[in-house]
Amino acid sequence: MLLKNLTGKKIILGSASPRRRELLAGLDLEFTVDTQTNFTEAFSPGMPHSAVTEYLAKGKSLGFHRELRDNEILITADTMVLCGEKILGKPKDKAGAARMLGLLQGNTHTVLTGVCIRDNAKMKSFTASTKVAFGPLSAEEIEYYLEKYKPYDKAGSYGVQEWIGYVGISGIEGSYYNVMGLPVQRLYRELEQF
Repeated sequence: MLLKNLTGKKIILGSASPRRRELLAGLDLEFTVDTQTNFTEAFSPGMPHSAVTEYLAKGKSLGFHRELRDNEILITADTMVLCGEKILGKPKDKAGAARMLGLLQGNTHTVLTGVCIRDNAKMKSFTASTKVAFGPLSAEEIEYYLEKYKPYDKAGSYGVQEWIGYVGISGIEGSYYNVMGLPVQRLYRELEQF
């Protein structure tokens, strides 16, 4: 393992996201997944959008269902899509997903991911931001994507690594992996210093 400071540490990913599991595994780190938390994902409507994901990531960490042991490090995260001043979370149904994609197509939006790293002695958190530009999408293209890929577990109703990313995304400024749900380059550097 390249991160010598983590030797003997057990890393826990506090996320049910298959994309986050895949991305963390890409750092060649051994980890387990434990998603049990007592935290209710909610935030004050007056909270600045730029603070929401980090607040939620910290909440998931601090609400972890048990005390961390001396050799454990917990990683939690939260991602949201911000289109103008509108927060786009996970869609409730197909109509909601179609509405979100209708807002995103032909526009640039921001993907924010808050990450929290914590052991039983300290906590570090940060927010990564990526701008994503979508070209125009027809109603038929949106319908095709929703039928074939069913992106109802994704903030903003899309997966950058799926068909819609191939045909719709015209530019990305920032971390591609952040758009998938975990800014792994920044996370690696933060773990190096943890």
